[in-house]
Amino acid sequence: MTTTDDEHVALPRWQRMLLPGELRDGARGRRSARDWVVDLAMYAIAAGLSALVIGATASDHSDLEFVIDFVLGAVAYVAIWFRRSHPLAVGVIAGALSLVSGVAGGPALVALFNVAVCGSRRAILAVVALALASTAIFPLLYAGGESYGFQIVLGVLITGVVVGWGLFVRVQRELVLSLRERAATLEAEQRLRVEQAREAERLRIAREMHDVLAHRVSLLSLHAGALEFHPDASAEEVADAAGVIRASAHAALEELRDVIGVLREGPPASAPEPPQPTLTDVPALVEECQGAGMRVRFQLDVPGDAALPAALGRAAYRIVQEGLTNARKHAPGAAVEVAISAQAGSALVVEVVSRRAVGVAAPGPFALPGAGTGLVGLAERVELAGGELQHGPDDTGDFVLRASLPWSA
Repeated sequence: MTTTDDEHVALPRWQRMLLPGELRDGARGRRSARDWVVDLAMYAIAAGLSALVIGATASDHSDLEFVIDFVLGAVAYVAIWFRRSHPLAVGVIAGALSLVSGVAGGPALVALFNVAVCGSRRAILAVVALALASTAIFPLLYAGGESYGFQIVLGVLITGVVVGWGLFVRVQRELVLSLRERAATLEAEQRLRVEQAREAERLRIAREMHDVLAHRVSLLSLHAGALEFHPDASAEEVADAAGVIRASAHAALEELRDVIGVLREGPPASAPEPPQPTLTDVPALVEECQGAGMRVRFQLDVPGDAALPAALGRAAYRIVQEGLTNARKHAPGAAVEVAISAQAGSALVVEVVSRRAVGVAAPGPFALPGAGTGLVGLAERVELAGGELQHGPDDTGDFVLRASLPWSA
């Protein structure tokens, strides 16, 4: 997993300096301050091991063999500088040189440790095989002061300790990387949940804006149409209609302000949410439409002592509001029947029936436009409430909008 410096801004600078380069920024070859310290320490350890081997086998070296040994050892020391970017190649080179060079023995163990930390399983097995071969072959060339069996046992123990230490460091690093990936996954999931919540809120606001504005604008259009088609109306009638239009426009602006207020950034945490309409507001909605000239008959059959959930009442209000708005748009002048019935613990049934217009002119060129999304949004609202929505003309030509909302006891 590749990371950037920006992902670790929570760590203090001195702590980041203690991380290996690949854990800090995921880029091999970019050494951190810790890497430089580790490199110097590895060179010091390798030099100490080389000095021990050369000191123990000095009597078995001729002058030419000393020169060859040091030349091969210098190659091994140069090679381990590239152990981070090419662990297997460095491990093979240093291991092969350690077969005949005592000076290369220290770099070979460092390369073996590095392969155990970041090499593949095959690379580890290959470099371990070279280390064991060096343990068996080098004492045959330079016996030193110890027996061959002792040197074999000592070499195997040292190889096991180095490989075990490297594997332990490897497990620690893989654990850190897995925790980092898990944290990044959780952050990505959290961002996704936030975006989904924002999208759901936008949809809710869009639905509320449609329900509110469609109702208010249709009332405005109805009153304005009355003025347009009655140019001979008296000044008193014109003033009354203008007052209704002004009041409806003011109410539309107020409701629009309440709906889009949640879009403002940084609202006070204690700001209460504006009150939402419930079932008790439906009679006022019907009266408002009747005052605008609609012929609406309303019937409410809900037990008065029943505790109707607020969300259920709000859904019923919006269903009636959308049904009346559709009637004004598509069947102006036709009679509308609104019926709400329920029994606690069963279902709340909301029905809006637009009677077939008889002797009423069809909508003219000034009919209200519609985007066709009202019923779609209403279906989503009913679905979220766990109910079912049915709409369409019946056998008699009346348009029926019927919603059944579950009402738990």
